Amino acid sequence: MKRLCYLRNVAMLLFATLMLSSCCWKKPVFGKVAIDKIIESMTLKEKAALLVGTGAYNGDSIDIIISEARNLIPGCAGTTCPIPRLSIPAIQLPDGPAGLRINPLREGSESTYYCTAFPIASMLASTWNTELVIEAGKAIGNEVKKYGADVILAPAMNIHRNPLCGRNFEYYSEDPFVTGKISAAMVNGIQQNGVGATIKHFALNNQETNRYNSNSIVSERTAREIYLKGFEIAIKESSPWAIMTSYNKINGVFAAENSNLLDSILRSEWGFEGMVMTDWGGGSDVVAMMSAGNDLLMPGTMKQIESIMEAVNNNSLNISYIDRNVKRILQLIEKTPKHSGYIHNNDPNLVAHSQISKNCAIEGMVLLKNSKQTLPISGKTKRIALYGVNSYNLLVIGTGSGSVNYRTSSNLDEGLTKAGYILDPSISTPYINYTTQLRAKNGGKHDRMMGGAIDSHIMPESLLRPMFKLKADAIANDLAIVTIGRSCGEFRDRTYSNDYLLSATENSMILDICEAFHSKGKRVIVVLNIGAPIETTTWKDRPDAILLAGLPGQEGGEAITDILSGKVNPSGKLVDTYPVSYFDTPSSKNFPHEPRLLSATRVIDTNNSDKNLIANYDFTRFEEELNIGYRYFDQYPDKISFPFGFGLSYTTFEYEEPKVKYDRGSLAISIKVTNSGNVAGKEAVQIYVEAPTGNKDLPKPIKELKTFGKTSLLEPGESQVLEMTVSEYDLASFSENLNSWVTSSGEYKICFASSSQHIRQSVAVNLPETKLYPSFGSLQ
Repeated sequence: MKRLCYLRNVAMLLFATLMLSSCCWKKPVFGKVAIDKIIESMTLKEKAALLVGTGAYNGDSIDIIISEARNLIPGCAGTTCPIPRLSIPAIQLPDGPAGLRINPLREGSESTYYCTAFPIASMLASTWNTELVIEAGKAIGNEVKKYGADVILAPAMNIHRNPLCGRNFEYYSEDPFVTGKISAAMVNGIQQNGVGATIKHFALNNQETNRYNSNSIVSERTAREIYLKGFEIAIKESSPWAIMTSYNKINGVFAAENSNLLDSILRSEWGFEGMVMTDWGGGSDVVAMMSAGNDLLMPGTMKQIESIMEAVNNNSLNISYIDRNVKRILQLIEKTPKHSGYIHNNDPNLVAHSQISKNCAIEGMVLLKNSKQTLPISGKTKRIALYGVNSYNLLVIGTGSGSVNYRTSSNLDEGLTKAGYILDPSISTPYINYTTQLRAKNGGKHDRMMGGAIDSHIMPESLLRPMFKLKADAIANDLAIVTIGRSCGEFRDRTYSNDYLLSATENSMILDICEAFHSKGKRVIVVLNIGAPIETTTWKDRPDAILLAGLPGQEGGEAITDILSGKVNPSGKLVDTYPVSYFDTPSSKNFPHEPRLLSATRVIDTNNSDKNLIANYDFTRFEEELNIGYRYFDQYPDKISFPFGFGLSYTTFEYEEPKVKYDRGSLAISIKVTNSGNVAGKEAVQIYVEAPTGNKDLPKPIKELKTFGKTSLLEPGESQVLEMTVSEYDLASFSENLNSWVTSSGEYKICFASSSQHIRQSVAVNLPETKLYPSFGSLQ
């Protein structure tokens, strides 16, 4: 018996030995063993390759691992490098602030791969409806997954510091709270699909001029309260999978190389657990980026791989930083559809998504003026004189990485005709012929890289205007609609003349049409098909109604028609202040609006070693500090053309029974909103807070937006109670002396408003004690 037990024990020992030796020589498989075990098994070459992405816009080849790294979804911005030996796949990283951006055609395939063009980000914010933005995010994320991608490079959320920033259309607002809340809604919607979102561009990337080298010089308080706050809100409320660093320097250090920004503030203070990547070609010093915690370099070069390996081998880069960054990338890959083995079918529900796009467009349009109830268009109106090239060639989205390859779009003339209105052929025919000819030259399609535009917004008007006989037009038609269009986009900031300002042709067109139609007792409506604010003061008194239609996505023409006809009641509100003059904007003193700066192409060392640095090109001083948007214009209301948060409706609303209760570190806020008019509608209620003035070390703006809520569709006479919460931390300001957020004790005035200039109700509440929230780092 003892001998049998002995033999059995020997056999078991031999079996265990064989199993152990088998485990030792068997390679680990990603997803089957702990990530730390995978990292232990990786060569330095494999680690360096994983830290450097590949894909579109590569400066050189990165084939050191496998050619699979370049098998992108056509039009996809980039991928990570795969490590087949360890079963680590390459994941796909497409652009997408206004919808998924990939190519519609693929070599060897007869299918098309169109995506949905949604309204631009500033229009989504203008809905003031986080639930609707979540729906848009869900649709975008669904297309990402269905087309086989993994992490979309969106949303973009830099502050509208200046109305001439070319990329403002991709960003949400002048206000960090709106920016953070709407971005969080978008991220939450996207990531419900099991794909990732990437918030960008972190941080202080507020101009396109010399964006690769410009140095943003900013105070700590200004950065924290204005330019970082939106990112903080989005990270804490949506946990995005990734964040993208910006090109620019911040106080002399590239964002991608700033350990205080990426480690102390982003990770330690805010608790971000995702991956950090560069913008495409961002950063300069590979060792500095790796050390700072910029995990992934995109789109990557062989030189960067070699630099990482050399730095580790000569001990100028600690291997622990490499392993840390590799781990974050692997943790992200582990969550993706690619890793889970998801088989994409290239078949998203574009019809359903098109309707969501239309809903967003409708709710994001802002009625700026409506004299004598010009809108909605009277049921007696049949014949319309439709002017403006963009009435027939609607600008859909912005340009650059914010563009989308959509199947088709709806123009305003098509929307009006479909709704049963008759367009004067003597006016519409020249425009249609003109745009048809241009499309023929362009292969019969819109140029989607130009947001749907096929030519300048100025030249066609100057060519076609002499053909119109305005007095005869006014007699033959019931009313006139004039569309003014402005495209904008990546790579270049807008100009002041003939962009922010109307051209001479556009000015005279509005003036002459208004005079002709008003002389016959008929109304004129102006539709603004624009991606960012333009000057309105000098001409807004002429037309009877003005609709800000933005860049409304692919269903724009029908969406505008639904608003004009009264099929839908407008409920959008501005997310930017429209100043009387551009030069009333405080940042205009420190922004590259001069033509000589916009056309500059030189690249120089932006360190202080060069005494010939050009202001607003090589560096930009954020001297206006907290005086951004309504925070400044509240002090000078006579400088406002249209205030932040403003938007008209076809009905009216009463604000009743405001309540504020302080309890355990937060304010419970409620307001009863009643539709007191004759048309069903929605109302966006804005909560501004006036802080006590006792703390002289932390001077405050007059008031700041701290939360908002939007009603459901209320029928005439119907009421709804909106309930919101503001924490004590939400009320804090950043003290540079204490390196802490401070919420002062004292009396706070809670303002219930329909815009920054229209306070409807207010309630005072007292906070009993001052609270401090220490910071983990500093940008200085």
